[in-house]
This record gives sequence, C-alpha cells and structure tokens, in this order.
Amino acid sequence: MTTRHLVDREIAPLLDMFPPVDLESAPIGELREKAGQAYAFMPPPAILPEKRVAPSTHGGPDIDIYLYRPPEPKPGGGAILHIHGGGMVMGSAQQIQSVPATLAMAAGVPVASVEYRLAPEHPFPAPQEDCHSALVWLAGQAEALGFDRSRIVVAGESAGGGLAAALAIMARDLGGPAIAGQLLTYPMLDHRTGSDGCPYGNPTTGEFIWTRASNRFGWKALRGNYAADDARKAWFSPSLADDLANLPPAYIATGSLDLFFDENLDYVRRLTAVGVTVELHSYAGAIHAFNAVPGAAISERCNAGLMAAAAAMTAPSGE
Repeated sequence: MTTRHLVDREIAPLLDMFPPVDLESAPIGELREKAGQAYAFMPPPAILPEKRVAPSTHGGPDIDIYLYRPPEPKPGGGAILHIHGGGMVMGSAQQIQSVPATLAMAAGVPVASVEYRLAPEHPFPAPQEDCHSALVWLAGQAEALGFDRSRIVVAGESAGGGLAAALAIMARDLGGPAIAGQLLTYPMLDHRTGSDGCPYGNPTTGEFIWTRASNRFGWKALRGNYAADDARKAWFSPSLADDLANLPPAYIATGSLDLFFDENLDYVRRLTAVGVTVELHSYAGAIHAFNAVPGAAISERCNAGLMAAAAAMTAPSGE
C-alpha cells in the first residue's frame, strides 16, 4: 500500500527530493553530511546570528548558542528558545538558521538556537541537559537583551519539538526557569512509535521522509543504555509522562500523513485532560517536514499560524 495519492500535490516534489534513507546502513558522519546538504535548500536567514556560549548547569561542556535579535524588538516582549530537528542524530543550529531567524522577525523578540549534543555519541540525558542549560542561560540574559523572562517560549520541529516538550516537563520538575508556551511542530514524542510496542496502528502515516525504521534508529541512538523506568522517563520520551499537569500552553502543528500524527494527537488529548491549554492544527495531505516547501499553500498556512502563535505567546503581558 502506498499513500502517495493522499499527499498534497504542492508538496509532492518533496518525496523525490528526499527519498527514504536506511539510517542503519551508513556511518553517522556520512548521514550528517548528507543532511547538511539537504538543509542547503532552505532560504538564507532573515537575520544573521551572533554566536554565544552558555555554560552547562549539569556538569557537561559549554554549549554554543546562535542568537537572533530582531531589528525592531517588541518592548516588554519575551524570548524564544529554538531547538532544531534531525531525529536526535542529525542537524545543527549552525546549519538550520532560517527558522529561528524567521521566528525572531515575526515575533519581534530574541531567539536563541541551541547546539545540543547529538546521539548516539551523546545519548540521553545529554541533549536534554544541554537544552535546559540553554534555557537557564537565556533566562539569565533577560536584562542584557531587554526581554521579559516570564515570557520565554520553547519551540522546535520534529526531534526539536520533542526536546522542547521534554524541556517543558524538565523545567517544571526542576523548578524552572519558567516557560510561557510551547510551540511544537510535528514533535517527536513517543519512543514506541514504529516499534513492536507501538500503541498506534495507523496504516497511512510514516511512509515518507521520516519512517518507522528511521524512528527506531533515532530513538535507539538517543536511549543508549537508559532503561526509561525512572522519574526522568518523560524527559526522554514525553509520551511516557505519568503527569502532564502544570505545563505551559501549547501550540501543536502536525500533518495527517506524518509518522508522528497519532502520538501528537494523543499528547494533545492528554494535555487537555489535565487542563493545559492547547491549540492543535492538523494539515490534510501533509507529510513530515511539509512546511519547508516554499510557495505551497499548505506550507504557507502552517507557517503563518506558527509565526502568529510565536508572536502571541511572547507578547507583553496584557496584550
């Protein structure tokens, strides 16, 4: 069975640009090099970043931060911590600059993009600890950068969205820094998806771009020797959380053909069940990474919604 006929026709060219890749068959360095070539098709950033360094608050190495400052910052606004995607094993803040730059321009607030360590060389909890350290650093820059530290939003796509969701749980569990909102684009939340223990049986998801096999590879790399049976299990895989109460409001965008569709909907259901405010957008005919296709109507609708949500979440209190 193929789902190609269900894919929105304007984003269908993405299928040929990024054919399925067997992640198990090539060295990780080669995979990252190919991914870097793929990121080259993204438009140049609207703002060039400043490179900063954040100290680890968890005993790890210093973390590179790419800081985007809008030319006309919004007085009294917040800030955004952006976490890039790449299946936990690929991608980099240095390579993926157009998204955080666009967020900074749209919301009129500083955006810090974190260069977290990648699996499998650095399995859980290294990426999560890097993201939390970056959040601590960003909160500490509120006076210097001129933003309201109570209005910090975490944002990310795919693996970055999963790490952003994990960071919201982590910050709650550790007592801060405070997060005002979660901006999650087809987030990677459930390590069980695509495995023998997968709780979802949707036959129309995950055929393209990021497949079940890809997902097994990414989660296996991130997991390392972690048993996922202690109090940190939701930091590893947010869908494993026993308690999702007292998390910040979330805006979640996903696609009906994305492998993460079912886990995203389940996460939304569980958030709303404990009183967390959630705005959900599901795009028909959308595969993973669909909003990267320039000019497609479905991409423009998705991106416009994400940028509007970023602006609303970081707006000065009272607006």
